[in-house]
Amino acid sequence: MPRAIRFLEWIFFLYFLTHIPSTIFINSQALLPLSLYPEVVIDLVDDYSLTYKDAMVRDGPAWYRSAIVVELTVQLPFFVMATYAFYQGSQRWIRVPAIIYSTHVTTTVYYMLAEWYFGEFEQHQLFPGPRTVEERILVSLFYWPYIIIPLILLVTMLFSEEYRSSNDGRRQKAKKR
Repeated sequence: MPRAIRFLEWIFFLYFLTHIPSTIFINSQALLPLSLYPEVVIDLVDDYSLTYKDAMVRDGPAWYRSAIVVELTVQLPFFVMATYAFYQGSQRWIRVPAIIYSTHVTTTVYYMLAEWYFGEFEQHQLFPGPRTVEERILVSLFYWPYIIIPLILLVTMLFSEEYRSSNDGRRQKAKKR
């Protein structure tokens, strides 16, 4: 197995491993009743939201909350599968689910970044959004890893020989006939 691919697999493993508790304890707070969470976790999200002016985590629009529904119901089970696959390495069965995931999450985060850069936030709410360009850039920096790593994952799954199934070669040979 090429060393570069194994290095990327470890990055993907850590990305998905850390995404599991983040989804359960942090992101899901935008959707589920706060009574389900320990006070320390609620305070962590409140402090983050106030410090970095991330209004979406506490008072997000409907499209953001719908993205959290998908994260909890579709992506969270995938995070577990992907954590296992990338820990093991060279698990070709993860290719198609990883392509679907990376395409979906890249699109979703693109809209989040657009919201941070161009959206208008009500400043009278309990958790105000960013006002200045600097505040918008700062809060968006927290979201950039969730577009960069999935894009690297997508390119890896599409073009790495390590993840191309043996059936791909058979299909190409059949087309030549």
